[in-house]
Amino acid sequence: MYLLILLAVSLAVSAVGWKYFIYFFSIGYGYGVAALAVTIALLFAGSLSLPTVVLCLILVLFGCRLGGYLLMREKRSSTYRKILFNPTVAQKKPVSVMVTVWVFCALLYVAQVSPVAFRLANTADGYPVNDLWAWIGAAVMACGVALEAFSDAQKNAAKKVDPKRFVDTGLFRLVRCPNYLGEVVLWTGCLIVAFGAGCKPWQWVIVLLGYLGILYVMFSGARRLELRQEQTYGSDPAFREYVRKTPILLPFVPIYSLARHKWLVA
Repeated sequence: MYLLILLAVSLAVSAVGWKYFIYFFSIGYGYGVAALAVTIALLFAGSLSLPTVVLCLILVLFGCRLGGYLLMREKRSSTYRKILFNPTVAQKKPVSVMVTVWVFCALLYVAQVSPVAFRLANTADGYPVNDLWAWIGAAVMACGVALEAFSDAQKNAAKKVDPKRFVDTGLFRLVRCPNYLGEVVLWTGCLIVAFGAGCKPWQWVIVLLGYLGILYVMFSGARRLELRQEQTYGSDPAFREYVRKTPILLPFVPIYSLARHKWLVA
């Protein structure tokens, strides 16, 4: 029953995508995660412990920061608006496509936060859980949120200095998409929570689908960014050198391009 409630909440918040398609993946994503975390805490208020409160707060912080950041960027950045409202993205989609994407996104967001929900549900049912895994997961998740927030702040600062230059300072020296790396770290932390949550096999299936799903989305997003940057900066020798030496998403992993991997189209 609680999964159906979470799905209903996820559908309700991500329905903002019906106003503009890209919102399914952006504003609906951020605020959807935050709403799910609040719903989980309310559903299992009697089973909350300090680590689960912290986990829910981290998810709320992540979702509200991301949603707010995207709204402000849309308002302040003309370059971002051009990307967001380009004719290809703005083209009206068939209702069947809209429904499919809406439901897929809602299911994915529930699966992503499911380790926290399962930990509380299993606690309420009397199954043994392990606080150590919850604290380790929370620490990793907090690092992910901080990494994404600092990446966004550093990019904004660099663009104010030179709006026409690519960003290769700060965390962007480590990887070309440190904000996406932050999300990978965040959801890896959430996956860690599941190890001490007393998950049943069917719960593990949902947990892994959520984790693999968001990994696919992050790599797909990194590929799209790579293609856009190639169009914008591809003739710049400094950019070519930066791309040659800096991994696209995972630090110290020599993956420098995803452009040829068309299966990452999403």
